[in-house]
Amino acid sequence: MYVGLKMLKDFRKITPKTSVKDADRYLRESDLWMLLVVDEDSGELVGYVRKEDIAMALPSVMTTLEKHEALYLLTKLTVGKVMRRDITVVPPEMEIEAAAEIMFQKKLAGLAVVDSRGKLVGYINRTVMLDVLVEEMGLRQGGSRIVFEVEDRTGVIFEVSGIIREFGVSIISTGTFFHDSRRMVVIRLATDDPSRIAVAIGQRGYRLVTAEDFVMEWLR
Repeated sequence: MYVGLKMLKDFRKITPKTSVKDADRYLRESDLWMLLVVDEDSGELVGYVRKEDIAMALPSVMTTLEKHEALYLLTKLTVGKVMRRDITVVPPEMEIEAAAEIMFQKKLAGLAVVDSRGKLVGYINRTVMLDVLVEEMGLRQGGSRIVFEVEDRTGVIFEVSGIIREFGVSIISTGTFFHDSRRMVVIRLATDDPSRIAVAIGQRGYRLVTAEDFVMEWLR
């Protein structure tokens, strides 16, 4: 999956001249963690502003002002004064998991998506990433899943797929997860009762995994 296929295209953008008060309202009205800032004339991406930036922009001294004075100052304070310019951008052809890794490593709320000319074409955020995870794991397609532990060797998916095929059941999705030194494969199947398939997989030497295997770990 590529960033360009999942990025938001219709989202609110602001300019350096946008008041901090309006930016704060836009953030509260939207599901975004940050707003992208573009040049008013060229439309070029110049920065971004987060909820935290807006909160920090309101000096504590304002709490000592009369209400009408504080409101007046807020209308005069613009995004250009508080926005960040160290924005991280990604191309639409980037693999979405690579974009997720960038967001995780840099603890970012979102990424601007730009084309080869540097033009802003989209935006991708945590909500999009969570939606991709749900989609890739096939949750919305129903069915049920089987989890089993495997060695890091070739042919595992091929072998297990053959076992599943013997039961005439379709595979909705597959995924690999690691816990400590353990590697686990998750397969979602188009059936409400995977018990017979699970038994067959276990008989082939694979160790089946359930939530009960980890109860003592998360209760420590």
